[in-house]
Order: sequence, then C-alpha cells, then structure tokens
Amino acid sequence: MNFNELSKLRADLAFIAHWVAPGSRVLDLGCGDGVMLDYLQSAKGCAGYGVEIDDDKIPLCITRDVPVIQQDLEAGLAMFADNAFDCVLCLSALQMMKNVEGILRDIARVGAEAIVSFPNFAYWPHRLSLLRGRMPVSKSLPYAWYDTPNLRCATINDFQDLAREVGLEVLEFVALDEAGKPVAFLPNWRGSLAVFRLRKRQ
Repeated sequence: MNFNELSKLRADLAFIAHWVAPGSRVLDLGCGDGVMLDYLQSAKGCAGYGVEIDDDKIPLCITRDVPVIQQDLEAGLAMFADNAFDCVLCLSALQMMKNVEGILRDIARVGAEAIVSFPNFAYWPHRLSLLRGRMPVSKSLPYAWYDTPNLRCATINDFQDLAREVGLEVLEFVALDEAGKPVAFLPNWRGSLAVFRLRKRQ
C-alpha cells in the first residue's frame, strides 16, 4: 500500500503515519482492518503486530498480510515484554475501553513511544448538540447514544492531564478536522480528532 492509497482510505492515518520512523517495531492496538500496519510494513519497512477483537476484522488483516492477535485489550498487554516496541499505536480505540488508565500504563511499559488518537468531545458541533439537548453524532462520533461502542468521552485537556498522571510526556500534539487536516487555531474547539505523540517521562 502506498501513501496515496492510505490517504484515500483514511486521511487521519495518513497524517499520523509520518510520526512512525522507518524500520520501527510497531504494535497497533485496535488495528481494525489492518490498513495502518499494511502501509507501515510496505512503505516504511516496519514490522510488528496488530491486536484486534472484532471477528469480522481479523480476516481483513490476514488478507493484507498483517500479523494480528485476536484479543480484548481490556485483558492487558502482559504477553509483551517491557520496551518490546519502538512505537505503540492506539488510534480511535481508547474511548472504547473501560480501563483507560491501565491501558495507557501498559502502552508506556511496552513501547518507547506511543501515538494515541481519540474523538475530541469538546469539538464545537458536539458542544452545540449538547446545548440542543442531544448527544453528539459526527464523523468522529458516528453512533447514536444507544448503540455506541464508545464508553469514555474525553477532551484534549482531559487526556493531557491523564497522560501526565500515568508518566507520559507529550512530544507532539495535533487536532485534525473531519477531513484529516491539522487545526492550528483553537484546536480544542475546532478539532474533531485529537492525536498525541507520547513517550515515557524521563
């Protein structure tokens, strides 16, 4: 898979991919259909594993030649040694977890760096929906309140606080709009997706 193909499929992943160094050992948590690891393997010479629980997504990973482990992330990452990976990805999956703090601590344990993304609940259309008395539905939060897999709603500021608590240092941060383009002005208001590059605090 090349960069143009990734950009057409997922503009947000295409932006995030530039933070992963060529040749890295990568763990992709909640890897879905494996498109990110497919790109990182074929275009950047990376190696690693995806972790996914959805029965429907596992065959898609296999079709892409992405090594995938079927497991619930809530069970933790005990199968992986400390510092086993150069980069751990957790992209648009953290908000579906019950034990967010525990997963972040595990990410910090097994990876030298991490890239985490999640829907920004403080995005202005979400705020407007709440003012109208409705739960938000958007590209980054595409589910109705009664069938959403999202268990946690966070803002950019909320996540920064938690990252510090679990011993992670923010190396880079960007908010992306719904087209996957960076938002520089008022990111917590205008950003649909929050993306953080992190490492263990020195």
